[in-house]
Amino acid sequence: MEQDDKKEKIKSTFARFIPIEYVGYVAELFFTSKVRFSIVKSRTTKLGDFRAGINGDKHRITVNGNLNQFSFLITTLHEFAHLKTYEKFGWKVKPHGEEWKNEYRSLLLPVINSGKLPSDIEKALVNSLVKTKASSCTDHQLSRILHRYDQHPEGAVLLENLPFNSIFEVNGKSFKKGPLRRKRYVCEEINSNRKYLVNSLAIVKHLNSTKNE
Repeated sequence: MEQDDKKEKIKSTFARFIPIEYVGYVAELFFTSKVRFSIVKSRTTKLGDFRAGINGDKHRITVNGNLNQFSFLITTLHEFAHLKTYEKFGWKVKPHGEEWKNEYRSLLLPVINSGKLPSDIEKALVNSLVKTKASSCTDHQLSRILHRYDQHPEGAVLLENLPFNSIFEVNGKSFKKGPLRRKRYVCEEINSNRKYLVNSLAIVKHLNSTKNE
């Protein structure tokens, strides 16, 4: 009975962060794996993380708790794919090599085939699987779709949607948007005049209208 209570508590926790339709699926991945799963504060450099256990310790997966329910689901499956890849191959393969891609695809397919995802996310995931990226963050089209389901404060916008030379704020600092360099914008910090590369899909606060030189 104690074990059943523990399982229900874990399912209840997952239900706070992922769509209810997939709670059983994700919980079963957890129950059948030797892993510690932690929901952590937002990290600017990553959405989730996998750390292999050492000397018999459990593996560890962490996922940012501020993600919307679909981003949380996809990130969780991404990290479980790392776990499964490690259990099969150890450190003998690349972190995001073909072995990981195969595990990631196998974990995503039941979610896609369920028919319970929003149609735009389902379509983006199908397109993503044609050539699996290392992270949802590197698949810009999927990231754009997932951003639609985020809850942002008033005035928040994707950097790529601001006009050239717009003034914006991110991480407490003000910048002026410059030219695009691949998938990042060269932006000038207002106070220091230093140049920074900012991801085109960064969520920023628009401070004013376009400021022309």
